[in-house]
Amino acid sequence: MPKQTLPASESIAELQVQLQQFRSTHPPRTRLPPSVWHSAAELARCDGIYVVARSLRLDYCTLKKHVTGSDAVPARARKKPPARFLELIGAPRESSDEYVMEFESVRGRKLRIQCKTNTPPDWPVLLRAWRKMER
Repeated sequence: MPKQTLPASESIAELQVQLQQFRSTHPPRTRLPPSVWHSAAELARCDGIYVVARSLRLDYCTLKKHVTGSDAVPARARKKPPARFLELIGAPRESSDEYVMEFESVRGRKLRIQCKTNTPPDWPVLLRAWRKMER
C-alpha cells in the first residue's frame, strides 16, 4: 500500500523548510530549539497534531506534550509544592513495661500472669475467664 501524502498548509511548508535547514546543519539526534517546538505546537493546534507531526517528521507524543503545555518546564526544573501535612512517627519504645498479676481462688488455686508489653492487658477480662474455668 503506497504512503499517503498529507496536505500541508503554507505555514507547515515554511516550518518544514526551516526544519530541513536545521537538520542539514546539525548532527542527527540534536535537540530541536524551543522556537521550533513552539511553532510546531501552534500549527498543531490549528491543523491537528497528527498532520503536523507526520509532515514535519516529529515525534507525535512529544508534539502533543508541547501542544497541551504539560512539558513546558522540564520535570527536573519543576519545584514541588510545599507539604501541607507532615506526620511525625516516633521511634518504637525500646523498653517495655512488665506486668505481674496473681489471682487466687476460694479453693486455693493460684494463677500468676507475667507479661512484658507496651500496653497493659485487660485484667478484668482475664479474671472473668479464669473464674469461668474454676466453676
